[in-house]
Amino acid sequence: MADKDRQSSEMEKPEFTELDWITLKQDINSATLAGQGPSESKFVKKFKENPFVPIGCGLTAAALCFGLYSFTQGKNRLSQKMMRMRIAAQGFTIAALMIGIVKASMS
Repeated sequence: MADKDRQSSEMEKPEFTELDWITLKQDINSATLAGQGPSESKFVKKFKENPFVPIGCGLTAAALCFGLYSFTQGKNRLSQKMMRMRIAAQGFTIAALMIGIVKASMS
């Protein structure tokens, strides 16, 4: 009987208190912001490290949007060209990611 009382009291006890969660969240936020200047955002920092990835993402999105717009206007040839450009932009983005990973691993 004593084992059941002990097990039930252990199960009712929360693993973390509310204050522990607040402290954990503050620790995570401070670790995330460490190494960044006060005015420098994470996007700007990553863009400076490897500018070709966001450029490739932007080109991919632009080609997709313009290709879909051309398709709705009935311009099938232009739409097809834009979809091919989208694939090329995606390939460029993947190549930029891989080069960035290799560059980061070497330094």
